[in-house]
Amino acid sequence: MNLLLKLLISSVAVFVTAWVLPGVSLKNFGTSILVAILLAVLNTFLKPVMQILSLPITILTLGLFLLVINTLIIMLASAIMGNRFHVNNFWWALLFSIILSLVTGLLEKIFASS
Repeated sequence: MNLLLKLLISSVAVFVTAWVLPGVSLKNFGTSILVAILLAVLNTFLKPVMQILSLPITILTLGLFLLVINTLIIMLASAIMGNRFHVNNFWWALLFSIILSLVTGLLEKIFASS
């Protein structure tokens, strides 16, 4: 049940974040569920590999390069989803990544307290 709640929270966060940002388009709420699943898979398997490979530059930038990794994962998800989920460019993907983290954290805090 916990996994389904996290998936629902992530889907709502993707939907809200895409609705707020004009540089991100999302077809419907069903697509936001697919995007949430895809981001979970990419963050589980691809992100750790990217973090290990970029460890020297991450240390040099005091961890700021992790934002670039998150942005690249968002752009990869956009490329995989095609026209159902589209991010215009790197900067919109960066902003989407930051706002998505904030919205997800807020929603998890709200649902964890209830």
